[in-house]
Amino acid sequence: MSGRIEAKLVELGVTLPSAPAPAANYVPYVRAGDMVYVSGQISTGPDGLIKGRLGDGMNIEDGAAAARVCAINLLAQLKAACEGDLDRLVRVVKLGGFVNSHPDFTDHPKVINGASDFMVEVLGDAGKHARAAVGVAALPLGVAVEIEAVFQIR
Repeated sequence: MSGRIEAKLVELGVTLPSAPAPAANYVPYVRAGDMVYVSGQISTGPDGLIKGRLGDGMNIEDGAAAARVCAINLLAQLKAACEGDLDRLVRVVKLGGFVNSHPDFTDHPKVINGASDFMVEVLGDAGKHARAAVGVAALPLGVAVEIEAVFQIR
């Protein structure tokens, strides 16, 4: 099924991957009424894992690109939750971003902007959301970024 949001993704040259299966004893998303809670999506793209530590060999631009990949993966999970119809999306409610960073690194919001900016670029006002951007000592598999999301659907 192709709709308005998928057309925008095509215009941007973005292809959603298949929604990855969970790596442990959890589900990739939970639908509760008109809300969809998507488990954290790590920075893994077509070329594999995007690893690194911000402030310790990885710059903000590369971190923001990793966050953008997380946002693409979040939309892939949302598409699965919406049975293939992304146009059921009402809005992005919240993103929770985790940045693998050196203790002295303090620009976590600039990294997570990669995901926030992508959501607004694709979804317009429906992509504007509440957000957290947190630095952590490590992330699974050494990835640079992990982001979870809450979406409202119809």
